[in-house]
Amino acid sequence: MSAQLTEAELALLRESMHVAERSRAGGAHPFGAVVADRTGRIVASAGNDSLPPEGDPTRHAELVAAASAFRALGPEGMAGTTLYTSAEPCAMCAGAVYWTGIDRVVYALSEHRLLTLTGDHPENPTFSLPCREVFARGQRRIEVVGPLLEDEAARAHEGFWQ
Repeated sequence: MSAQLTEAELALLRESMHVAERSRAGGAHPFGAVVADRTGRIVASAGNDSLPPEGDPTRHAELVAAASAFRALGPEGMAGTTLYTSAEPCAMCAGAVYWTGIDRVVYALSEHRLLTLTGDHPENPTFSLPCREVFARGQRRIEVVGPLLEDEAARAHEGFWQ
């Protein structure tokens, strides 16, 4: 499936996984996201910042990166942007992608595969709602590519959710 992406795009997806690993190393949940502009330049990067009890549960990596990119680029600058993320965006993050004007999402770990890693861990209750279904309800098209490199992305989660 990675044949859909250029080497540069695969490098951006892997960068989101590196951000996830750094997030975990810092004591937070192992999720990472980067937003790249139409030229492939990273304009925003974020790890997960929602670890209870101090963390804000709305500060998922994808939402934080999307909001940061929007602040940096403005509405017009968001045209042609891509969110690269270590895991499929949840319903909340898919909404952030939609409202900030990101045009494309490339993700590694599917929500289904993530659930096999997290189980019923109380800090990561998952939706069984693929981001494609959320985007299908919107008035503008958002391209979705993924899952890709799932085994590679799963490494950041190994042993974390026990």
